Amino acid sequence: MEILAVFTPLLGFLLAFLFGKQMGDRGAQFVTCAGMSVAAFVSVVLFFDVVFDSDPRTIQLATWMTAGDFSVNWALRVDQLAAVMICVVNIVSACVHFYSIGYMAHDSCRARFMSYLSLFTFAMLMLVTSDNLLQLFFGWEGVGVASYLLIGFWNHKHSANAAAVKAFIVNRMGDFGLALGVMSAFVIFGSVQFDAMFEKAPELAEVNFMFMGHSVHALTLICLLLFIGACGKSAQLGLHTWLPDAMEGPTPVSALIHAATMVTAGVFLVARMSPVFEYAPFALEVVTVVGALTAFVAATIGLTQFDIKRVIAYSTMSQLGYMFFALGVSAYGAAIFHLMTHAFFKALLFLGAGSVIHAMSDEQDMRNMGGIWKLIPTTYVLMWIGSLALAGIPFFAGYYSKDIILESAFAAHSGAGEFAYWMGIAAALMTAFYSWRLIFMTFHGAPRADEHVMAHVHESPPVMISSLIILATGAIFAGALFYEPFVAGDTGGHEGLQIISHEIEIEREVEAPVVEEEHEENIWNRFGFWGESLKVLPEHDTLAAAHHVPEWVKLLPTFMGVLGIFLAWVLYIKRAGVATRIAAVAGPLHRLFFHKWYFDELYETLFVRNAWRIGRAFSLKGDKQIIDGYGPDGIAAWSQRVASGIGRLQTGCLYHYAFAMVAGLFGIVTWFFLRAGF
Repeated sequence: MEILAVFTPLLGFLLAFLFGKQMGDRGAQFVTCAGMSVAAFVSVVLFFDVVFDSDPRTIQLATWMTAGDFSVNWALRVDQLAAVMICVVNIVSACVHFYSIGYMAHDSCRARFMSYLSLFTFAMLMLVTSDNLLQLFFGWEGVGVASYLLIGFWNHKHSANAAAVKAFIVNRMGDFGLALGVMSAFVIFGSVQFDAMFEKAPELAEVNFMFMGHSVHALTLICLLLFIGACGKSAQLGLHTWLPDAMEGPTPVSALIHAATMVTAGVFLVARMSPVFEYAPFALEVVTVVGALTAFVAATIGLTQFDIKRVIAYSTMSQLGYMFFALGVSAYGAAIFHLMTHAFFKALLFLGAGSVIHAMSDEQDMRNMGGIWKLIPTTYVLMWIGSLALAGIPFFAGYYSKDIILESAFAAHSGAGEFAYWMGIAAALMTAFYSWRLIFMTFHGAPRADEHVMAHVHESPPVMISSLIILATGAIFAGALFYEPFVAGDTGGHEGLQIISHEIEIEREVEAPVVEEEHEENIWNRFGFWGESLKVLPEHDTLAAAHHVPEWVKLLPTFMGVLGIFLAWVLYIKRAGVATRIAAVAGPLHRLFFHKWYFDELYETLFVRNAWRIGRAFSLKGDKQIIDGYGPDGIAAWSQRVASGIGRLQTGCLYHYAFAMVAGLFGIVTWFFLRAGF
C-alpha cells in the first residue's frame, strides 16, 4: 500500500516522459491522472490504517549507501505526520492533474507538462516519507529541480526563464544551510536516522559545539541551520523573493507549488524535527519571530498588488508565516492542521484564479477585469468559498486552523508568542481586506476589459470545475472534521475521526493503548492522533493552554476578518475610487508596500550587481587575460611569433643559406674546442 501511494506518480512520470510521443498527449494525460487517482485513493486508505489502527511503520526498501561504519537505508517512514502529508500531497496533486487537462488544452507540450507534475509529486512524497536526513535532502532537492522545470515550462518567455533561475538560486542559498545542518547533525548525533537522533536529543540538551571558532549550543546550531533551509523552501522573510515570481509558470504549477507541496516542505521539516527543536528554545524563538514578521510583511504587500495570482501568492507567504510561528510556540499540531486546510483553500483559490484567467483570454491584471460574476457564476461561488476560508470566517476550514494558531501564540505567554499573536491579528485584518479586494475588483463593478475579451468570457470546462468542487469541499469541511483529532491533544484522540468514516466500525479495548511500561520515564506529551510523530515537552504544551485563553482572544480574529471584508466593500463597492485617493495620500507607505518593501531592489544592489561585476572580472581578466592569455592563447601567440621569425630566414637567396651554414659550422667547432678544454 505504501509503495502504491508513493511510487505510482513516479511510474506516471516515467511513462509520460519517456513514451509521451508514442502515446500522445491524451495517453500521457491518462497515465499521469490514473496514477495520481490511484495514489490519492491509496493514501486515504493508508491514512485510516495508520491512524485508526495505530499502525505507524517504517518500510525498509534497500540499503542506499554504505561507507565504513556509516550506512543509510532507503526507507518509507509512514507515521501519523507522514500519513497526513501523503494525503494532502496526493489529493491536491490529483486535482491539479485533472484541472491541467482543461487548462493546458491548447499547449503543444502537454505530455511533458503532465510528466513534470508527476515528478514534482513523487519528489515531495520522497521528502515526507523519509526516514533520515539524507533521504529528506534527496526529496528536497528533487522538489527544487522539478519546480525549476515547471516554473520555466513556458521557456519561450524570458520572464519565465528568469523566474525559474531566481527560484533555483534563492533556494540553493537556503539549501546550503540545510546541508550544513545535516552535516552538523551527523557530527553531533553520529547518525542521520531520525529515531537515533530523537533518542539522543535529551542527552545532548546541554552539549556545546565548536562552530567557526565559537562554542555554541549544539542543538540550537542544528535547528537554526535546518531552519535556514526551511526559510528557502517555505519563502520566509529574507528568502521569499522567488515566490511571487514563480507565478510566471502555468496556473496549475502555482497551485501545486504554493498549496500542498514545495512551500510546505519547510513546515514539515521543523515539525518532523520537533524532538530536537524542543531542546533549542532560542531556535524556537527565532522561528516564531521570523514567522510573525513574514505573516505581517506579506500581508502588507498583498494589499497593493494588481496581478490576481501575485495577490494569492503573497497570501500564501503570509499563511506560511502563521504555520511557522505556530511551530515556534511548539504548537506543531496546529501548524500541520493549518497546512492541511490551507492546501485545500489555497489550491482552490489558485485554480479559481486560473479559471478566471482562462475566461478572460489570459488576462491577469485585476484592473482590466470586473463585471464578470454573472458570466462565470460557478467560478465566482467557488472563489467566495476559498476566500471565506482564507479570511477565517466561521465555519470554514481556515477559521478553525488559523484561530488555534493565534490562540496558541497567545497561550505561550512569552514575548515572542505575544508578538506573533498581534502580528497575526494585523495580518488577519489585511488578509480579509485583500481577499475581498480581489473578489470585488475581479467580479464586480463595471467591466474594464475591452469588448472583444468580454464577448469571449465563458465558464471553464467540467474537467476544471470538478477539481475546484473537490477542493471547495475540503475548504468547507476539513476544519470542522479534523479540529478535534489534530489540535485537541489526548482529549481529541480518535473520537473526532469517527465523524469522517460513517461506515467504519472500530472495536478496540480502551485499555490496550495505555498498556505501556509502567516504570518507563515519559518526558514527552503524548497525543492521541499524532502518536510519536510529534513530540512536545510538557512545559511547552501551548495547544493545551490554547483552549483556555480569554474569550476576547478567540473572538478577535473573527472580528478582524469581518472588519476587513467590510472595509473592502466600502472602498471598492460602496465608495469606489476612494482607495485610489487613499493610496495617493499614503504615498510613501503605499510605494513601500507596492514595491514589496524594496527587497528585490536591495538584493539587486547588494548581491546581483556585485555578482555580475565579480563574474565579469573573472571572465574578462581572470579567464581571458590571465588563464587564456598565459595559457593556450598565450602559447599559441608565442608559437606564432617564433614561427613568423623563423619564416623570415627563408629568403630564397643562396648566399644567405651559405652564410648560415658557415656560421653554424663555426659555432659547432667553437663549442667542441671549448668542451675539449683548449
